[in-house]
Formats: sequence, C-alpha cells, structure tokens
Amino acid sequence: MRIVIAGGHGQIALRLERLLAARGDEVAGLIRKAEQGDDLREAGAEPVLLDLESASVEEVAAHLQGADAAVFAAGAGPGSGVARKDTVDKGAAVLFADAAVRARVRRFVVVSSMGADARHQGDDVFDVYLRAKGEADDHVRGLDLDWTILRPGSLTNDAGTGLVRLEAHTGRGPVPRDDVAAVLAELVDTPATTGLTLELVSGSTPVSVAVKSVAGN
Repeated sequence: MRIVIAGGHGQIALRLERLLAARGDEVAGLIRKAEQGDDLREAGAEPVLLDLESASVEEVAAHLQGADAAVFAAGAGPGSGVARKDTVDKGAAVLFADAAVRARVRRFVVVSSMGADARHQGDDVFDVYLRAKGEADDHVRGLDLDWTILRPGSLTNDAGTGLVRLEAHTGRGPVPRDDVAAVLAELVDTPATTGLTLELVSGSTPVSVAVKSVAGN
C-alpha cells in the first residue's frame, strides 16, 4: 500500500511510519519544515514538504494521487493558541479530507481526541481544541470516504504493551503513543471499520484482536 500521513513529524506519525515501512508499505509524510525530513527518512518514510495551513486543495490532492490510504495525524500541539486550533486541528483536517476526495483516495483514518465534540462548551484553549476536532470529525463523516475516526485517551510516552481497549465508548484513560500507532496501522488495513468512531485506551486485548472485533470479525 501507499499511505500518505498528514502531520508526518508528529510523535504518533513517526511511530506509525516505522510500523508501516517495516511491513513493506510505501509511506509519505507531509511536513512543514525541511529539517524534519531526516527523521522521516530514518523512520522509512518519504518526506513531503507541504504546509497544510497555506496549501490549496489542489496542491494537497496532487500529493495524494495514487495513494491507497490517507491518515490525518496533524495537530497544532499543546503550546499553540486558539487560532491554530482552528487552522490546524480543524482547518487542516478539513482540507486533507477534501483533498482525499478529490484525489479519489477511499481509505481515510483520522487521529481525533477523546471528548471531541462540535457542541463542546467553554472558552479555554482545550475547549476550543475539542470543538475544533469535533467539527473536523463531523466534516469527515459527511464526505464520500471510507473513513474511520480514532479517539485516543490521554497520550503517554510509556512503552507500548500491545494491549488495548478499542470500543465506541471506553471511558477515559491513558494509552501509550506506541499502541495508538499500532492500532492505526491495523485500521489502515481494515476497511471493515469504515463508518466507525472509536475510542482507545490501554486494556487487555491484543491490538489485532481488538481491531478485528470492532470490524465484526
């Protein structure tokens, strides 16, 4: 498979790139800074310099041509203000999804956030973030894509265990970024999860079994 990842230098994306490259997939990661390229090459991915805050749908679609799947894993990051929650967490996600439709890429996986909700109340930065992610998720759901939305719990840098809880509603909890990447790698390859919004926390079920279970296998 050829898989294009938005937010290619993110912590989850770099882990995902390593997993996909190791299993033989062709991986490209969209990055904003040329100096990030070496980290992607080390992970086995092709770096593609493209700023989703300024690119057009046509420009993004050009990089998605011929891809079998697209993964949105970009984020403004914890240090960013309200404005970039709108331009990245919402705007870039909408742009990337629209570009996937234009490029005829069917499989589309989104890294969202537990609690994402377009109707979320509050004016703190995190409130705005949850609203932006919720609005982006709603947009993706309305498109003609084979989409799956993944909403991890509190992300940690603990070593992955390969054991998770993956359900429509899990309740809050932590999950290592390693395990989020492992679930994403399985989801990309499991189109039977199309149309599902899934929450993810650490648990007791092996990743492949958890994905097969939600896919109805």
